[in-house]
Parts: sequence; C-alpha cells; structure tokens
Amino acid sequence: MRIALNAIRSRLAVFSLAIGAAGGVIIALPPVSFAETSSWSRDLSVEGAAPRASASGKLQSRPARRATTKKRRVKTKQAAASAENKAPVPGGEGVAGAFEAFRSSHFLTALERAKAAAEKGDAAAHTLVGRIVAEGRGVPRDPKTAAAWYARGMELGDENAAFALGVLTARGDGIAKDHVRAADLFANASRQGHIGATYNLAIAFLTGTGRPTDEAGGARLMRVAAKAGNHRAQYDLGTLYASGTGVAQNDRAAAEWTGKAARAGIVDAQLDYAIMLFKGRGVAKDEKRAAWFFRSAAARGNPVAQNRLARLYAVGVGVEQSRVLAAKWHTLARQRGVADFKLDVIVSKLSLANRKDVAREVAAFAETNLLAD
Repeated sequence: MRIALNAIRSRLAVFSLAIGAAGGVIIALPPVSFAETSSWSRDLSVEGAAPRASASGKLQSRPARRATTKKRRVKTKQAAASAENKAPVPGGEGVAGAFEAFRSSHFLTALERAKAAAEKGDAAAHTLVGRIVAEGRGVPRDPKTAAAWYARGMELGDENAAFALGVLTARGDGIAKDHVRAADLFANASRQGHIGATYNLAIAFLTGTGRPTDEAGGARLMRVAAKAGNHRAQYDLGTLYASGTGVAQNDRAAAEWTGKAARAGIVDAQLDYAIMLFKGRGVAKDEKRAAWFFRSAAARGNPVAQNRLARLYAVGVGVEQSRVLAAKWHTLARQRGVADFKLDVIVSKLSLANRKDVAREVAAFAETNLLAD
C-alpha cells in the first residue's frame, strides 16, 4: 500500500471543531499534524499624542480629537458587529441561542450569549466560548484564555472541552506541550464517546506518542472510530489491514475500509483504492471504477493520481484513449514533482495544435482550483 504505517506514524491527527446541528460540538475533517503550529499576528491600534488632521487636512483641537476618537471607536464597534452578518440574529438566549448565533456567523453575539450561559454553569457554553477565543472569531485569538475555558468545561463534564483541551496541549498552543497529558485528555473524552478523541488515542498507541506503543490496542481503538463513521479512521484501519499492523494482514478488509474512506472523499484513500481496483487486490478488478477514483483524486490535486490517470489515458485503459488528456494530467503531475519519461515521449510527439489544447486544459484546471481555494 502506498501509505503504510510509517505515514500514520508521521501524523498524530487532531481535528478542528465544528458546531453540530443539535447545539453540540462535532468533529470536522481534515486533520492536522500534532507538530503543526500556527503563527498569528495582532494589529495594535496606538493613538499618538500629536494633533491629528481632519479629513479636510486641518489640525483638530484636543476636544475635537477626543470627539473624533470616540466616534471612531463607536464606528469600529458597529463595524465589528455588522461585519459578522447583517441579517437578524437567529435564536434566543442561553446556550442554544449561542450555538444558533455561531452557526450564522454572529460571533460576538454568540460569545455574549455563551458567556451568559457559562455563568449559569453550562458546560457546553464554556466550550463554545473557548472555541470562539481559540479561533479568533470576532475577537483577538487567545489560546491561553481558551485553554482556561476548555478546562472549566471539562470539569463540568463536557467531553468536547476535554478533546479541545487535548488538541491545544498536543500542539503546545496557549498551554505547555505535553503528549502524555494530551493522550490523557483524549482518553477522558473517548470514554465519554467522543469519536475524534478515540481516533487520536488510537494514533497515540500506534505511534507511541504520549502512550506506550501498542499496535494491537491502537488498532482496536481505530476500529471503534472507523465503525462510528470517522472517515480518516476508516482509511487508517484499511492501512493497518494492508500492512498487518496490530491486526492479521487481510487484503479484503483493507479494500473494504479503504473503499469506505475513498467514497467519503478522502483523497489519499481514493488513490489507494483505485490501485486496489486496478490490480484486483482485495476487491474485484474493475479498471473503469479505478479510473473514476484516480480521476477524483487527480482533480483534487493529488500528483500521483494525476500521473496514474495520465497513463490510463495514454493507453486507453478504463477510459477512452486521449493523448491530449494524458498530456494534461502528466503536465500537472510533473509540475508537482512526479516525473514520467514515457509520458514525456508521448507529449513530445503531439502536434502544435494538440499542445495548445493541452496548455488550455492545464490553464483551465489551474484557474478552477484557484477559484476553489
């Protein structure tokens, strides 16, 4: 399998938080590395002591400057409030109203409502305040303060708070970096049914990060997360079956779980599943379906999939033969560092008109992906 256990070892995935329809917090892909850090900057507004010029260019007196400053502050607050969303704020008071405001991007209102609910001891409200502050939604980003909110939410019994605090602890974001403590927090949330935490705990055991290495234990937790519908866990479980890590090697099980993740849109899984389909490994051989998954991963920028798709178009396997499309995908793959001498030869033999077609196809792909970003 292209991505084996060493790829799992290279990442201890932690998830961003997303607001759920029922007013709770759910897990949202994609994962990011435990080693990843974010750099944030804050713009500081500093008022000098020198007289300020008005819009007309005339110097203002001190009282006029005070009035101007006050107006500017009022306008700034108004702009911050209206920038969220000009539509009426949905929902009412309490944590449910806070989540409704958050979902509609009224972050300052959500923060106000969540803080009010938190004062009444609502655990989920603490977690929501932590998230707003951690992500800098309408306020300066402050992971240290967010960690304090998450800690209190966890004390009140919210598994999402334990998970979120584990994420910050694993990253060393606003709190001391401590993989053992992070794994403890994920274990706490996992015991309460938090699937993202279960997945992270599985990775901790598989990689020996924050937990003693235990491949069998990690595989058991990965299976729990995969069966619960975590698509990244499904892909990683397929990887474990393919490599025989923590489980008996089983091509059929590898294809089954990798296929679930591929159909859910995990790009790496789409590439691996396409290879399985093309070779008939663990699943019935199906070149047309393989081409479909290669194309899906290629369209989302995977250079290896682009190269494999180019080869299929070059010889007409699973797709209708097209040297123009073969050259298009080969060009895109080569731009991302995947070379292929045989495809270079095919491109070199294209007519001038066909080369222009290829250039247009490549440009159109680049423009589409730029707009999508």
